[in-house]
Amino acid sequence: MLSQLSVKNLAVVERLDLSFEPGMSAVTGETGAGKSILLQALGLALGARADSNLVRHGKDKADISAAFALEHNQTVQDFLTEHALEDEGECILRRVITSDGRSKAFINGNSVPLSTVRNVGDLLLDIHGQNEHQLLLRPDQQMRLLDGFAQLDADKQALNEVVIAHKLLNEKVNNLLNNQDIIEQQQALYSHQLEELNEAMLDQDELNTIEANFKTSANAQTITEKTSSVLNQLESEVGANAQLLTLSSQLSEALEMDDRLQVGFELLSSAQVQTQEVVYELTQYLSQLSTDEQSAQEMEDRISELYALGRKHNCTIEELLEVRDQLTLKLEEIGGGASSIDEMTKQLDALAKKYQGKANKLSKARQVKAGELSQRVSEAMQVLGMPGSEFKVGLNEKSDGVHLNGHEAVEFLVKTNMGQDFKALKKVASGGELSRISLAISVVSSDSEYTPTLIFDEVDVGISGAVAEVVGRKLQELAKHYQIICITHLAQVAAFGHQHLRVSKSQNEEGAQTTVEQLDHQQRTEEVARILGGATITDKARVAAAEMIASSQA
Repeated sequence: MLSQLSVKNLAVVERLDLSFEPGMSAVTGETGAGKSILLQALGLALGARADSNLVRHGKDKADISAAFALEHNQTVQDFLTEHALEDEGECILRRVITSDGRSKAFINGNSVPLSTVRNVGDLLLDIHGQNEHQLLLRPDQQMRLLDGFAQLDADKQALNEVVIAHKLLNEKVNNLLNNQDIIEQQQALYSHQLEELNEAMLDQDELNTIEANFKTSANAQTITEKTSSVLNQLESEVGANAQLLTLSSQLSEALEMDDRLQVGFELLSSAQVQTQEVVYELTQYLSQLSTDEQSAQEMEDRISELYALGRKHNCTIEELLEVRDQLTLKLEEIGGGASSIDEMTKQLDALAKKYQGKANKLSKARQVKAGELSQRVSEAMQVLGMPGSEFKVGLNEKSDGVHLNGHEAVEFLVKTNMGQDFKALKKVASGGELSRISLAISVVSSDSEYTPTLIFDEVDVGISGAVAEVVGRKLQELAKHYQIICITHLAQVAAFGHQHLRVSKSQNEEGAQTTVEQLDHQQRTEEVARILGGATITDKARVAAAEMIASSQA
């Protein structure tokens, strides 16, 4: 649910900080006071297009933040986790618009593309305005609502898994059929390359060490000369080893006279031992070092062969075995020819048959629930001030084949007067009628999946009296399942709110200023009385307002 809205320097708003409560919030105010600024601010927070003209005159930027509590919204939590944007059960959408027309969007403090904000916004809030119905007019959302009402989401998901498997396999078969010549050429090339690598008798240990071994072999003569020279100097009668032995002996004699020489003696002795180790290691190395010119030539030929293979496959010597394994896999993937195509075709037939079974079951359930939803929404529309109106869930059959979501597309149809033809919901002309239709659908489908926060902008246009009271009661009923924010001009509707916000506009030296305040019980009574009685609020209007509020909250 929406818990907090903060707006700074947006149009006529200098500073606004609002807290929203669960249930139904009524928003009232004089015409032109700026009630639409709430919708505009929320729209921007949810990714609507920005304009530099929205920045308050004389300010560098506008800043809007909308905070949503997610304790019971696992869908949004999963979305945020998937995009590494989660923040302990909260989603804060922020939009910054600069005076030069640029804007930035953030989710929980992380800079994100506007498309990401819009995606998460669709899961958080739905605005039913005079000309702005973010979800209800979209065909995919109409199907989602019907399937949610019919509790078919699990069946639809199972069907779509079959469709996706069929699509992937069908693409593979078509690729084999349409590119057979290319595949045969690839197969010949891969086979030739694999044969070359197999003939090379590759061994990973050899590949890892051959370059270092070749370097040693190519320089064996020089290495031998220098190593032998060092060894001779260490082992000669006046060499380092002999000198260290003599020095160690002399220092040992001195140590007997002064034990403070102990450390120096130990270091010198250690140096002599290390020198002796060097002599041993160098002797061993020279005994194993080969200077065979024939062996060196063989190694040179071998490394040239491996380098040539590496250049051909654009890899290092060490990666040749990995290339060989990849070629083997590629040959397995494109191998089999006609026998593979035949086998995959059989699998396609089996998947298509499985799809038909699941799709037929889904169609039957949709037909039953489409009729039930149509009847219940039509009944709700009658009591919402739309006599003679009717609602219908259309199921339009798709062409033959395997389709995501099944055999049919869902379309919401309405007729607003008797004798008229059904028209697509998106073509309904009256914004007020569209708002009430949305309300009727929302009330009827309140047990199905929907966004947790619904905003109704002037849902009461064109109604009054008893019908207005019914609209208010329906909104309050809907608030048992969702958070409802209703912008209204009718006292009968406003009285049903659990929270009441009043929008007002004032003038000062800096220009127009819109403010929003939460009303206490007494202030709320005054506001409802104002709506009932106009500019002059009488005691009778106050009594009527108090009775209206008390009755609506009973």
